[in-house]
Amino acid sequence: MTVPQILYVSAFLLILIGLYSLLTQRNMIRMIIGLNIADLGVNLFLVTIGFVDKGSAPIFRAQAAAGPMVDPVPQALVLTSIVIGFGVTALALTLVMRLFVSHGSIDTARIRGLKW
Repeated sequence: MTVPQILYVSAFLLILIGLYSLLTQRNMIRMIIGLNIADLGVNLFLVTIGFVDKGSAPIFRAQAAAGPMVDPVPQALVLTSIVIGFGVTALALTLVMRLFVSHGSIDTARIRGLKW
């Protein structure tokens, strides 16, 4: 297997592990961890899309020495995604803390049972 193939398989496995954790867990902290694992898989997938074998960094240089270069757009998207993921995680953990204070549990089955 080549390096991009290994990275694609790893990215999809991380996404599947994160989604499995998100769908099967009742503990909200574990659900947030699953969301972060899926986010990591998406980031790895985006970086792998921009991978060019034997490519160089996209910096200014002489045109005579120009060869294949790595695409910088997926890297910029991943940097943005990391910041957004951090914000979503912080917000989700804050909401879980508030739910624990108000309901005394972070188990989704117990919180769902407290309907009006």
